[in-house]
Amino acid sequence: MVKVQSSTSGYPRIGGKREWKRALESFWNGATSEEQLLKTTETLRLESLQKQKEFGVDLIPVGDFSLYDHVLDTSIMFGVVPKRFEYAGGKVPLETYFAIARGTKDAVASEMTKWFNTNYHYIVPELEGVTPQLVENRPLAFYKEAKEKLGIDGKPVILGPVTYIKLAKSFGEENFSTLLQQFTPLYIEVLKELVVAGVEWVQIDEPILTSKLTEEDFQHVQQAYAAIHEAVPQLKIILQTYFEKVANYEAVVALPVHGFGLDFVHGDSLELLQKYGFPQDKVLAAGVIDGRNVWRADLDKKVTLLEEIQLHVDKSRLIVQPSSSLLHVPVSTETEEKLDPIIKGGLSFADQKLAEIVLLSRGIHDGTETIATGLEESRNALARLNNSKYRQNVEVKETIENLTEQDVNRSLPFAKRIIEQQKRFNLPLLPTTTIGSLPQTPEVRQTRSKWRKGEITNEAYEQFIKDQIDKWIEIQEDIGIDVLVHGEFERTDMVEYFGEKFEGFAVSQFGWVQSYGSRCVKPPLILGDVAFSEPITVKESVYAQTLTTKPVKGMLTGPVTILNWSFVRDDIPRFDVLNQIAFALRKEIEELEKNGIRMIQVDEPALREGLPLDQDKRESYLDAAVYAFKLATSSVENDTQIHTHMCYSEFSGIIKSISALDADVISIETSRSHGEIIAAFENNTYDKEIGLGVYDIHSPRVPSKEEMKQNINRALKTINPKQFWINPDCGLKTRKEEETIGALKIMVEAAKEVRESQLATLKN
Repeated sequence: MVKVQSSTSGYPRIGGKREWKRALESFWNGATSEEQLLKTTETLRLESLQKQKEFGVDLIPVGDFSLYDHVLDTSIMFGVVPKRFEYAGGKVPLETYFAIARGTKDAVASEMTKWFNTNYHYIVPELEGVTPQLVENRPLAFYKEAKEKLGIDGKPVILGPVTYIKLAKSFGEENFSTLLQQFTPLYIEVLKELVVAGVEWVQIDEPILTSKLTEEDFQHVQQAYAAIHEAVPQLKIILQTYFEKVANYEAVVALPVHGFGLDFVHGDSLELLQKYGFPQDKVLAAGVIDGRNVWRADLDKKVTLLEEIQLHVDKSRLIVQPSSSLLHVPVSTETEEKLDPIIKGGLSFADQKLAEIVLLSRGIHDGTETIATGLEESRNALARLNNSKYRQNVEVKETIENLTEQDVNRSLPFAKRIIEQQKRFNLPLLPTTTIGSLPQTPEVRQTRSKWRKGEITNEAYEQFIKDQIDKWIEIQEDIGIDVLVHGEFERTDMVEYFGEKFEGFAVSQFGWVQSYGSRCVKPPLILGDVAFSEPITVKESVYAQTLTTKPVKGMLTGPVTILNWSFVRDDIPRFDVLNQIAFALRKEIEELEKNGIRMIQVDEPALREGLPLDQDKRESYLDAAVYAFKLATSSVENDTQIHTHMCYSEFSGIIKSISALDADVISIETSRSHGEIIAAFENNTYDKEIGLGVYDIHSPRVPSKEEMKQNINRALKTINPKQFWINPDCGLKTRKEEETIGALKIMVEAAKEVRESQLATLKN
């Protein structure tokens, strides 16, 4: 009998303790050479492959590793380099690769945006004016490396042509067929070279197939894959989808490939299987282990799911795997020495998921009695967590059940509130502010680390934080910023910080995942009922306000973002958890207001990224998001001004929901998208105040005043200057002090010049 195989669709690239991040940043800072960088990352890559081999995974992915981003890797494989980077052809130099991602003094970085509905960011390909050609067969290089150095006959992973083109920048729908015709022969060239090298299996990622393509577009998809099949008929291609069920299921599974990877965790793939069946000559790579969350799988339920799948797919054609790449989860729980054993026992990071996948594949092949011990261990660990004190807060549950509409509405509409707020704050036209965080220097991080290790006292640490606030309040006043921030020097991460303070959360030591570039985040664990216990942000905000007569914003992370950027318990409905978080934040906001902070920013950068890929599920998600935000913010006085911030969002489809949040001021990232978000406001009336980020903080480049003025004036063609705020596009935590001060000075100068021009126009 053919063995039920286990597979991984991707593995974390950062290393168990972020060795990858340190290697990259050391290279960028000039402390190590390109050769040293490549050697360090090769070691990490081979260690990850060896680990998967030792766990017993049958189909091990190669080519899923990246020095920055897998979409950018696809671009450079095909020589897709924007003209401003002066690429001369041939293999793309590493310097150019990083320049595309990070920008240079003379060239802005390529746009960066969210990878579907995750917190991972990819570099958006720029295809206009580019003639693609195969300049480097990356999957082949990684395949040979794994085979020659580890004896692993790997499964090359390639981002598919349809997804790559659809995610590219401004290609135009009318150009899709032309571009696909250009890229298909290049993909065939890659695949032919893999065949010659002896490759048996290839994974082509086409997550875009979870979206509804037009009939015309899908005809082009069929033609492309027919051409691929004709060129390499012997190659076992798994067309991999994830994050949702596939749209147009019957047509997709009729494509001429060896098999399909379907997500049985986040999409309704089982319903599709039950309704339409599955081709009898295809392999199904069943994503039954959650590749995006960290909780131990209920293996009894997974066995039941796989048994149901077998009613439609014979186990000889079944592969067991995660629902998506494990890029989205931390590496291993083995290093988590400080967590309560009950919590740790309920967790499953990437390595533990490998064990679950291998266990399930063995159980399905040999019978569940052969994995009885593993099933019992899983059963007991989950029971301990579910019965623990963390999930027994009756008061929280009753509070959420008894909420009413009165709890989520402010007492006056915006048009009347804003009059009271203008009287209180008396701000100039086009007021300037920042998004919240200010540079966290090595000194800040080192001091926090010493405090956490007990090497300095609480008093010494608090004085250090005060000194940083003193310094930056003075800097902001000297620059001339109108609304100040305290800088968030006491915070590691905008979500993790709240996870450390609210009940119902836990924070791991090494639970890092990649967000963008070398930026890694450590999502907190929402393991129980969420509740407010004591003020979190009041002390620092109040202290900052004593140093200035200008308003200082209180800074909070919003409920939707905390939810979307955490690993959320999966034993109760997700929206119930969302409302628990919102109510805890409501208590914190009331504490800020009570202590004299009357301008409060509740950031929701992740609101859109949580938007379901399935159109039919979007309305309920947006309704829940609006409800939670209003639950958190609606109890304040009318002259208390609520701000929010969102980044990397396409707003055209959700602008009504954005308005329904009823925030007094919203700030939005626009700089990397070159003002394209403004188009969302050209066709929709937005009656509240708004700041469109005027420069990109994700690049070390300091833009010119003319660039900023151009961004401001572009926005003012659509937005009334009386509604408009001027700010960077996101927080400044990751930037160096000199970059930050230089850019903010230019921003304020640009704002003042445009302000004078607008005031002169208004007088006339």
